[in-house]
Amino acid sequence: MHVEDVEPHEVAPGILRRKLPATAYARGWLIGFAAGTEWPETDEHPTEERYFVISGEVIDGGERHGPESHVVFAPGSEYRPRTETGARMPGISMLSA
Repeated sequence: MHVEDVEPHEVAPGILRRKLPATAYARGWLIGFAAGTEWPETDEHPTEERYFVISGEVIDGGERHGPESHVVFAPGSEYRPRTETGARMPGISMLSA
């Protein structure tokens, strides 16, 4: 499949998410952030989540993650990503431990 074939859904103004095919163990997604946007609420996950910054820069917990950054959040982590430059990132959320 090509991710551009998946219809995007607006999470908040300037933030688009494409939900990629899931299994019983994990789900994938691709998020595009416009410059100056922030995830609308604190994101919490009972299981591991990870993403890879393809372009732009994501700021999470005060840390800046630029292109080719791989970010992993442990189960129970909380975060609220934002960007000043805009960003594009695919990620995987684990569904079971």
